[in-house]
Amino acid sequence: MILKRIEAGFSVCKVSDYSKVDFSAQFCFVGKTDEERSLVCQTENVPDNVIERDDGWRAFRIDDVLDFSLIGILSKISSILAENKIGIFAISTFNTDYVLVKEDTFEKALDVLGDAGYSIR
Repeated sequence: MILKRIEAGFSVCKVSDYSKVDFSAQFCFVGKTDEERSLVCQTENVPDNVIERDDGWRAFRIDDVLDFSLIGILSKISSILAENKIGIFAISTFNTDYVLVKEDTFEKALDVLGDAGYSIR
């Protein structure tokens, strides 16, 4: 399986509303529940109405369109990273999964996944 590194820094944010989110940005992930509104975007695109933010994330994606019937793909990746003491923040879209790790563990994450047989681009 191919993992594609994304050459950008990311921030995970809690926002008061989505009025200042740049939805035209290359990466913009939003989530809304009865308790919060979340945003994950490139750090350079963080709006000024954030309530909380955590900067210093890097990302890679599974470089394939994943069928909903496929089982365990994200679980296997997260297990390998957990065994190496690397925490993740995962985001799934309709087509694929994105895995964010803190910047100081990004290269190590890609190295251990490469050692486990993943192809890194």
